Amino acid sequence: MAQEITNDQANGQASQPQLVMQKIYVKDVSFEAPNAPQIFQEIDEKDQPQVQLNLGQKATDLGNSLYEVVLSLTLTCTIGQRTAYLAEVEQAGVFGIAGFSEADQAGIIGSYCPNLLFPYARQVISSLVLEGGFPPFLLQPINFDALFAEQQRRGAMGGDEVPATLNS
Repeated sequence: MAQEITNDQANGQASQPQLVMQKIYVKDVSFEAPNAPQIFQEIDEKDQPQVQLNLGQKATDLGNSLYEVVLSLTLTCTIGQRTAYLAEVEQAGVFGIAGFSEADQAGIIGSYCPNLLFPYARQVISSLVLEGGFPPFLLQPINFDALFAEQQRRGAMGGDEVPATLNS
């Protein structure tokens, strides 16, 4: 599909905006349970597990109107002062994006693409936690539109980009 976009542009034809999801894949995955098996005994005791989610995102221009968007999720669960588990995934996708204004393209890469990638990343995290011997954990939906708007607002104010962190 990206080749068709390039040929249309080369022939001078008026091209309609096109957005094509070409591939979704796991780029990197990691799971650690540094205090196992002792931590399993502490799960049932009075200390409540604390979960922290860190989000990150990056986009790479691959040329020919193709972009790789990578959504990074790091889930850290602690009980007291000890780490129960650490689950990390980089869920990636290759998207063909052509014919959009610069602002619309930024919105697609910053909001639409992460929204498409998140359910896949959520499933990987859930599987890692469950297969690691811990109680099931399902990440709640994330409003990437609001996160992108906040990032744009900070950029307009000259603020530094800061990865999102959610605690539960």
